[in-house]
Amino acid sequence: MKPRLRKLRIIFVVLLIVLLVFGAFNYLTSRGQEQKTSESGETAEPVKKRPDNTIRLVATGDMIGHDSITQNAKNSDGSYDYASLMIGAKKYFQDSDISFCNEATMAAGEKHGITGYPSFNAPIEFARGLEDVGCNVINLGTNHTNDKGQAMIDDAVTVWDNRPGVLAVAGANRSLDEQKKPRIFTVKGMKFALLSYLTYTNQPVANGYGVNMYDEATAKVEIATAQSEADFVIVSMRWGTEYSHDINDSQDRIAKVLADAGADVIFGHGTHTLQPVKRVLAADGREALAWFSLGNFLNSQTEIENLIGGFAVMDIDTSTKKITNISFLPMYQHYEWTATQKARANTTDLAARHNFQMMPLDEAGELLEKSVHETTVEAQTERVRQLLNTYTEVPVISSGQY
Repeated sequence: MKPRLRKLRIIFVVLLIVLLVFGAFNYLTSRGQEQKTSESGETAEPVKKRPDNTIRLVATGDMIGHDSITQNAKNSDGSYDYASLMIGAKKYFQDSDISFCNEATMAAGEKHGITGYPSFNAPIEFARGLEDVGCNVINLGTNHTNDKGQAMIDDAVTVWDNRPGVLAVAGANRSLDEQKKPRIFTVKGMKFALLSYLTYTNQPVANGYGVNMYDEATAKVEIATAQSEADFVIVSMRWGTEYSHDINDSQDRIAKVLADAGADVIFGHGTHTLQPVKRVLAADGREALAWFSLGNFLNSQTEIENLIGGFAVMDIDTSTKKITNISFLPMYQHYEWTATQKARANTTDLAARHNFQMMPLDEAGELLEKSVHETTVEAQTERVRQLLNTYTEVPVISSGQY
């Protein structure tokens, strides 16, 4: 073999070896990184990425500072960790752009006395728990907002001042000027407005600003103004008949008023149960989406209808400023006690509830078997599907479809 040809072959072999070694190194490095991600507990699956022009908005039901919720959130050192009770829901909050949460009872701290039903006040950590799981748009306007008067409202609102990552807080106010201040926030270049009203309150309001009592004329003006300043208007409504799955005439009438005034989506609360969804045709031809009641979320009520709430899921196109997809992910609020304890339901028995967990309904089979509800995932999923779809098609999805 000629020296020149032999030299070329040697060079070729060396280059081939280098390429093989380089390729093997890259493969092993990438595999190692995948293994590291899996072992770290972050996720072994790729994160779902939505298009840049899509905003995911989710909304949940009542988060209630029941005595047993606070008891189970309390650590041995006296501190509180409410987020731990919702850890099974955290990834769904955090895999959204806007997470609307309804702080149904106030969290103004020990100064006002820590109490549950019927006059509520939770530790400040209750609010921090909502924040920790990913809530970034907060409603404070409910029938329990004024349970202990304006001083508690002032402190409960202050808890949310200047919180990093929180986009807007509405529904309770420290002054008339604060009540009049529009809640406008921007996500992916799109402007959103948040308004909050309630049709009833357990304790009469001593002034006109502590909570936003629904008044049709005022709501029309405020929502129309919000529509002129924002691309998309969110309205929270505390209304309805408690423990009813049916929409009452007042809810129907108010929903039309809100849609005509400029609301794009209405998040209803107050019944502690899920209610149907409707598309409401506005006077100008727009279509508003009304979730008449999102039921409960964090709570310790006793019936299965009060313990299954979930995520109302909406995708919004930033180009058209409209909702393009809707769905609902049911969540199950679990705790354990015996059938005898439930039947008696005295103070001691209520305090005996334990092992509070929250998870998607489709993953809750084993937990339901440990409960006293004598039902199944399949039965409850079908109940939710039929209820929500009474007027409008709403896909009920599993955790894997979120």
